[in-house]
Amino acid sequence: MKKSERLIELRQRDMVETLKQYGIANQRVLDAFLEVPRHLFFQEQAWELAYSDGAYPIGFGQTISQPYTVAFMSTLLVERCPSGKVLEIGTGSGYQSAILDALGYAVYTIERIDELYERAKKLFIKLGINVACRLGDGTLGWNKEAPFDGMIITAGAPGEPESLLKQLGENACMVIPIGGPSCQEMTVICKKGSQFKREGFHQFSFVPLIGKEGWCDTVF
Repeated sequence: MKKSERLIELRQRDMVETLKQYGIANQRVLDAFLEVPRHLFFQEQAWELAYSDGAYPIGFGQTISQPYTVAFMSTLLVERCPSGKVLEIGTGSGYQSAILDALGYAVYTIERIDELYERAKKLFIKLGINVACRLGDGTLGWNKEAPFDGMIITAGAPGEPESLLKQLGENACMVIPIGGPSCQEMTVICKKGSQFKREGFHQFSFVPLIGKEGWCDTVF
């Protein structure tokens, strides 16, 4: 193993140890973080920062979420929806999609920014990650591929997008941060029959979910 590869492996393991200290205990999630090389979702000049526990800008007013946030959302999903077809809203760098793929889900992801969409799609192909990508308004979901067993929304929403709720399958769940532009409560919405059960968790700060059923881009 090359010295650089060994260093990356050590940093990956340090990142996972930090996640454990923060309370992430699901072994499937921890293994996925060891499997996916996070630095490849950064520009090369920022590789040194890839395994620190912080968010990082990826351009166009977007960020790659800190590892803890990705792990927390992934854990909420895995514990309620251990397998199946998952829709991600907000592809961004592609890292959350890659984690979902490593967890064994059939992953569908939507990105509204053309440059990020193209960048992520090329990276998925390069890394051999089988993710279905779409460019468009994520707040409207992917009706042609519905229903979904799970959803992860990686941007802060002002409320629950009705189109996404309609695309949840039976016993499916959605993980979505809901609140104001600067602070949101991580929320899990589970569908049982025609009813929806909601659970709130910690406060987070995401970039806004822009779209017809999210925030209007003229506000920001």
